[in-house]
Amino acid sequence: MRIDNAGRLQQGHWIPDIESVSSELDVIIQHAIDQKTKPLGSLGRIEQVAAQIARVQQTLKPRLNAPQLVIFAADHGIARHGVSAFPPAVSWQMVLNFIRGGAAINVFCKTQNMSLQVVDVGIDHKFTAPTEAHTTSKPSAPTFSPVFVQKKIRMGTADMLHQPAMTQAECQQAFQVGQQQVRELAANDSNVFGFGDMGIGNTSAAALLMSRLLELPLEQCVGRGTGLDDEQLQAKLNLLTQVSQQHKDCSTPLGVMAAMGGLEIAAIAGGMLEAAKHRSVVLVDGFIASAAYLVAVQMQPALEDYAVFCHCSQESGHRLMLQKLRATPLLDLQLRLGEGTACALAYPLLTSAVAMLNEMASFADAGVSEG
Repeated sequence: MRIDNAGRLQQGHWIPDIESVSSELDVIIQHAIDQKTKPLGSLGRIEQVAAQIARVQQTLKPRLNAPQLVIFAADHGIARHGVSAFPPAVSWQMVLNFIRGGAAINVFCKTQNMSLQVVDVGIDHKFTAPTEAHTTSKPSAPTFSPVFVQKKIRMGTADMLHQPAMTQAECQQAFQVGQQQVRELAANDSNVFGFGDMGIGNTSAAALLMSRLLELPLEQCVGRGTGLDDEQLQAKLNLLTQVSQQHKDCSTPLGVMAAMGGLEIAAIAGGMLEAAKHRSVVLVDGFIASAAYLVAVQMQPALEDYAVFCHCSQESGHRLMLQKLRATPLLDLQLRLGEGTACALAYPLLTSAVAMLNEMASFADAGVSEG
């Protein structure tokens, strides 16, 4: 790790190198798609997704292996100021809900046969071993229980109104936790990774990252989060304006993350970078995951080649962020839950795209005349 003379965290050797996807097969891939028994371009985004996955894997016969959804969870010191409609304790309570199989992401992962991990990188709660989920009441019909990994760096971030959210060492450690989780899963042949988040207050961190790194007014980035009313929204904006001013000298992606980000957001960014290093498809969820992507792609622009944006969130800043990233999401379903839910919901579109490329007949195969 290196620190410049302004005290900002600088990119170091621990940031993985990512190869840009080769364009060598682009013409061949597009020709294969165009020769399927359909009018040119008639499958729209499905064709684009198929081409992207084929490019990532550099083959006309792509495969999606052992899809993984990894939720990183952490608390935020800024949540003590009422920036969320829910109290901070909901973070650890929802982690227990994940563990017990009762959340939306459990249901969706089970439906899509996606493996689920929940990684505690900074929840302000001490979980009993192996998990207290088995000593408390469970939902009447649990669905899909994930692997629970405890990699706690600290008990939530500091109050960024008064000091940086993380030390520079803690920020680096969070990135590396994300990298390690993906590295282990990639070793078992997984080549599709979605990332979810849990952390009351994290829309505040995401808005601050967006504002600083995209050089946008904070008013365009701050939203209602878990459901603030007009008065609460204004109070949130006023508070985050003070936070932004407190850290006005931070400008590098990692420096901004350390000052105003979150442990789970940093871990997601690290996970995305590691997934791209392994030439895997990276599923980008909503506002929080997109903020993590924003940090990661400014560090390693080649990440863009591997990213599939799954949806446009109802969080007000997300649509603008997607526009600035020149990203077209697959879904627009008025979602604002997080957890990686849009990754699981969008995944069937990827499997359909791959199946189209692998299994759909060409004009020549079917003996159909081209138009």
